[in-house]
Amino acid sequence: MIKAVIFDMFETLVSLFVGRTYFGEDIAADAGADPALFRKEWHSIEDARSTGKYSIEEGLEIVLKRLGLYSEDKVKLAAAKRLEGLKDTFSNIPEETFLLLEELKKRGIRTGLITNTFSDEREMIRESRLFPYFDVALISYEQGIMKPDPEMFRRMTEQLGLRPDECLYVGDGGSKELYAAKEAGMHPVQCTWFHGIAFEPHIPCPILDEFDHADRQADVLKYLG
Repeated sequence: MIKAVIFDMFETLVSLFVGRTYFGEDIAADAGADPALFRKEWHSIEDARSTGKYSIEEGLEIVLKRLGLYSEDKVKLAAAKRLEGLKDTFSNIPEETFLLLEELKKRGIRTGLITNTFSDEREMIRESRLFPYFDVALISYEQGIMKPDPEMFRRMTEQLGLRPDECLYVGDGGSKELYAAKEAGMHPVQCTWFHGIAFEPHIPCPILDEFDHADRQADVLKYLG
């Protein structure tokens, strides 16, 4: 019997593709950097940015210095534009997301969050309307580890006080999270309701036929058993 639903955040409960988007190629354009070179350096410190070693501002400074393009103003501009995009993301949470979370609460189903998140995203998550719904929230920036590390899933079940087979894991599939959830003993479900608005090269994950799917938020309920 499912006693908890564990959610991913981005492209699951909210989408970065809503409103003003600001991705690596946009940062590169504002900084006057070659997009491919910027992307290479930006991705090289992604794990460090995700696990609390560098804030967004520190990461931007490191990369722009490597490219010989650093200025304080460029860092401030990129950080501000990222924040604008995140404000759009968290101001446009689908009503269906809240309806699902409310229904789970009514049914006595506990909820958790496992998310790979940078410093600015961490702040937005904690300040959002979503955060009070989570019984346990594991944010990579705070935990010092990130999906698909099995330890993230072990910590979740330990803090919920549940067995893995009592947990449903719902995510878009990025960071190999569905495979990690399955390996941990959870029932993984790939959500696809945001899939149609994502664009290359930022689509986190293709549709994976080997997993159960939820094409809309309410579809999650049918996997509760």
